[in-house]
Amino acid sequence: MIKKHLRFIFLPLLLAFLWILLNGFSKGQIVLAIFLAVLLSIAAIPFRPVRASMQHPFTVIKLWWRVVIDIVKSNYEVAYIVLFTKSAQPTPGFLDIPLTLRDPHGLAALACIITYTPGTVWSGFNEKTNILTLHILDLTDEQFWLDTIQQRYQAPLIEIFE
Repeated sequence: MIKKHLRFIFLPLLLAFLWILLNGFSKGQIVLAIFLAVLLSIAAIPFRPVRASMQHPFTVIKLWWRVVIDIVKSNYEVAYIVLFTKSAQPTPGFLDIPLTLRDPHGLAALACIITYTPGTVWSGFNEKTNILTLHILDLTDEQFWLDTIQQRYQAPLIEIFE
């Protein structure tokens, strides 16, 4: 019973914190932040029929660190391609990647990871076949991208969400 209430309290606390962060710290803003946070959290309940249950917090930290490193590396690689296109000659392309991840929260996290990483775009996902279509700015090694998505990102997400 307490765990259920702790789950509900996280979203209002986060919303209230963000409201105060954006609008300043005063008595009126605190009251407004709490009121809006609780009201919006209650209003959001029908839109979240599937609740996320995250396990393995250390895996979350490890995945987060990998994503940060990959985003930084990708920024440098894309900047090189953009700045030196005549010598770099990128080979853009689409790649179909079979996934075993089924959890909607895990898929959403994977979509965010891919979209945040420069040079890659989540182009489509077929729910029936569980195939992700990925657009890659410089697709020279398909196996590298298959391993990156399936092993580096999907495997930890399965451990976290499934």
